[in-house]
Amino acid sequence: MNQHKIATYSSLVCTLSTTPNYTQLFADRIDALKREGRYRIFAELSRPRGQFPRVEWHGGEQLRDVITWCSNDYLGMGHHPAVRDAMVAAVNEGATGAGGTRNIGGTNALHIELERLLAALHDKPAALTFTSGYSANLAALSVLGSLLPNTVILSDGDNHNSMIEGIRRANTERMIFAHNDPKDLEAKLAAIDPSRPKLVVFESVYSMSGNIAPIGEFARIAKKYGAMTYLDEVHAVGMYGNRGGGVSQEQGVADQIDIIQGTLGKAFGMQGGYVTGSAAMVDCIRSFGASFIFSTSLAPVLCAGAIASVSHLMRSQEERRLQRERVAEVKSKLTARGLPVMDNPSHIVPVFVGDPVKVKTLTDRLLQNHNIYLQPINYPTVARGTERIRIAPGPCHTSEMVDALVEALVTEWIMLGLPKEMARVAA
Repeated sequence: MNQHKIATYSSLVCTLSTTPNYTQLFADRIDALKREGRYRIFAELSRPRGQFPRVEWHGGEQLRDVITWCSNDYLGMGHHPAVRDAMVAAVNEGATGAGGTRNIGGTNALHIELERLLAALHDKPAALTFTSGYSANLAALSVLGSLLPNTVILSDGDNHNSMIEGIRRANTERMIFAHNDPKDLEAKLAAIDPSRPKLVVFESVYSMSGNIAPIGEFARIAKKYGAMTYLDEVHAVGMYGNRGGGVSQEQGVADQIDIIQGTLGKAFGMQGGYVTGSAAMVDCIRSFGASFIFSTSLAPVLCAGAIASVSHLMRSQEERRLQRERVAEVKSKLTARGLPVMDNPSHIVPVFVGDPVKVKTLTDRLLQNHNIYLQPINYPTVARGTERIRIAPGPCHTSEMVDALVEALVTEWIMLGLPKEMARVAA
């Protein structure tokens, strides 16, 4: 073998020997997640018609009935007869898949009807629907930040990942203000050149702590310094307000907010997201938002279900009334038994654990031993060391279910030696 061939062969051997083992690299990352106790396992569940919150768990050779306590279908509207009937009727009339993006054959009459309804829900001139609340935040915030030259976006320190990513894609200056802190927001706004466009971005209900923002105060401060306001109401629409328009509606300040973003996938029991605001602003998001332009539109059958759900909750108070009763009952009974319920004024019931391995063990034992389904909440959803379970009581839960939940939690809390003294833990 001549010298050239020897050199070529040696080079090939060297290249092959240093090629990364990609499969092993990915496997190592998963192993690291498991060692940290943060590896997430999806429970395979079926939701039999009309039985919510009773679901079927495919956890072994036989199905087991379990009670879910962590669904974001907060009011059980995904099972409401009016919603099911509307979807069946829509399918029978041909409303199944969307057929494309909104720009290319994907706009259905049901999209237009739903958007008009959502605009009316929030008393805004216009609305635009998306396939998810995540996409809505991504498109809206990236467009709003990028279209206005020299914009500064001020974002609450606990804002959701979808808002953070939307702001990042705006490619403009951003500031973080302390969570739910009007003084810090005002200090930051006061330091910005008054001539610069400004956008204040925050949520109404923070889903992992249950905190509620001082919406009116934020709106007042923003107006004082010439800033627009963007409010994420995804964990509040359907749940608060005389028509289900969210916390801003309940507090009578919705008219002071420029852009309200919401979801159809939680209290309305469907799928999809939306933004509402001025006609010009919504048209800009429609015309420039990449995650809107390039996504297949929301399936018309889902629009039909959403129309039925939103319409019902704009009229009915019963679901909200029963849900609040059940939330109060769960909070009261857990606190009375000494469990560390994280205090908040909303419908969210977080119970502090503070350890990723222990919280996973707790939820595993609740499912295996008590037929109770809860998911562990850990990093990156919450900060390390603040791991918790997150209970979402609803109008379909009964007092008997509440008692069973409390007894199961107390039993497993003692069994695992979890702390009871942290009755008031900051988020």
